[in-house]
Amino acid sequence: MIEMFPSSCDTFVALPPSSQGQRVIFGKNSDRPCDEVQEVVYIPARDYGPEEKLECTYIEIEQVAHTYAVVLSKPAWLWGAEMGANEHQVCIGNEAVWGRESADGEEALLGMDLVRLGLERADTAEKAVDVIAVLLENYGQGGPCMEDQCGFTYHNSFLISDRKEAWLLETSGKYWAAERVEGGYRNISNQYGITTKIDKEHPGMREYARSKGWWDGKSEFNFATVYSFLTTARIESAGTRYCEGKSLLERRNGHINAEAMMDILRDRDSGINMEGMFMTTGSMVSVVPTDPSLPGIHYFTATPDPERSVFKPFIFVKNAHELKETSSPSFGPDDPVKKKPRFQSKPDRKHPLFVKHELIVAIIDSYKVQHPH
Repeated sequence: MIEMFPSSCDTFVALPPSSQGQRVIFGKNSDRPCDEVQEVVYIPARDYGPEEKLECTYIEIEQVAHTYAVVLSKPAWLWGAEMGANEHQVCIGNEAVWGRESADGEEALLGMDLVRLGLERADTAEKAVDVIAVLLENYGQGGPCMEDQCGFTYHNSFLISDRKEAWLLETSGKYWAAERVEGGYRNISNQYGITTKIDKEHPGMREYARSKGWWDGKSEFNFATVYSFLTTARIESAGTRYCEGKSLLERRNGHINAEAMMDILRDRDSGINMEGMFMTTGSMVSVVPTDPSLPGIHYFTATPDPERSVFKPFIFVKNAHELKETSSPSFGPDDPVKKKPRFQSKPDRKHPLFVKHELIVAIIDSYKVQHPH
């Protein structure tokens, strides 16, 4: 078996004055194993009884009294999501990050579970930071992030936006720091990005770093340098994608709209539209007006390679229908992910749109072979 080091994902947000008009533009490419199916699903708002439990990917947690309606782009085998939005126009995308603290192989909440939980339970970006922080404290993060037994695990960073601002939340085990972004643009790749501007944090985060000898307790506290290895090859490759992403935003500064964000996500030269064993398996762009009377529009591909995919719009309306064309088959309790030992087999998780997309891509590729010019 080839060991794959995912270089995973890029997430972007642009706020006025960097965005065009009074809109917040959010975008993410989800880079996952090339054979993984990503589905796009709508889950309506719901009320729950006081004792109800919630089955996440690996563990069961307490359910809340009410969950908001969400639209999610998610690997079809797990409960959580790579990215999505809720009816209050909160958008969240996560990234894998590695640091000094080893990522735990024990089954807990996946970063992707935390994305979905943040969307289901928070009506603002700042509340989503708080929701995820409490869940980290209570349940921790961990467990395999791929549908096989390779035990690949990581910590998570999250970019979260709403109608008025964005938050960057970065974690290391149960410790975390968060930075508020009130204007301009921000992008994250697979590296810690919060430095000395920390607007919220785990109360024991600095003391823990001091106890481990990562910080002397006196110099200015820089979250990224304290909690990460800034020398690893993974971060260097993420570094180039991070820099490329930043310069693509910079080039469009003041004019960032949905089309500009889609162009960035389709950019191959930067590595943002990723090819190979790990590739862009799903993409999302959201346009959220700052005016609360206007609806947000959330575009999803639900298919791999944004350059060969159509971004399809979703708007939260009353009585929205299930998204059948982009929903993968459900295997219930018989799913190999649910049975222990897990991942003994891989069922076919392709949804109807994925099947059609695969067919068209094969036709295009065979035509290119036959007609090289």
